[in-house]
Amino acid sequence: MSKKEVILRAAIRLFSEKGFKDTSMIELSKMTGAAEGTIFYHFKNKEDLFLSTLGNVKDAIIEQFEHYFRETEFQTGLNMMDGAISFYLYLAGSMGDQFLLLHRHDAYEIAKVNPTCRGHLEAIYNCLLDIFERAIMRGQKDGSIRSVSARKTALIIFSMVDGLVRIETYNLYHAGSLYEQVKELCRRMLQNGKPME
Repeated sequence: MSKKEVILRAAIRLFSEKGFKDTSMIELSKMTGAAEGTIFYHFKNKEDLFLSTLGNVKDAIIEQFEHYFRETEFQTGLNMMDGAISFYLYLAGSMGDQFLLLHRHDAYEIAKVNPTCRGHLEAIYNCLLDIFERAIMRGQKDGSIRSVSARKTALIIFSMVDGLVRIETYNLYHAGSLYEQVKELCRRMLQNGKPME
């Protein structure tokens, strides 16, 4: 592993645990064994390092989801939705530092003034929303999902699942115990009742 990769991995951990403002380059230097000059050789400044870590998080999450959906077959769109929910919860558990970084307020503050940061965040969330939306549209074609606004419903389901991840991320509740209830609630929302506008 290159020194740059070592720095990026350590930076993800520090930014996720301490946030952007409270992460120090001195601490990163001690953690990695890289002199501050080496860190700044690879990254112009702390914000550039943060953007690089966020870019790595974006690439990793998108790659994992694309691989999962490329390699997994689903009988119906409703099954695909179950898979999307399950995989999102699995990925959030296996990439804890990355999801904690995404759930920190810092990234969204920086995104207000930095188009690169905003672009990374939009790419992550659009990828995730697109997967939920694709499952709904497929289910509408195969008859497993009723007529609903695909994008709006995808956003509602994603918000619910991501909220569950945030509860787990901040150790407020063991969200895994709610997995079956969330999946069942989503199935009921998609299968039964009057069409949503």
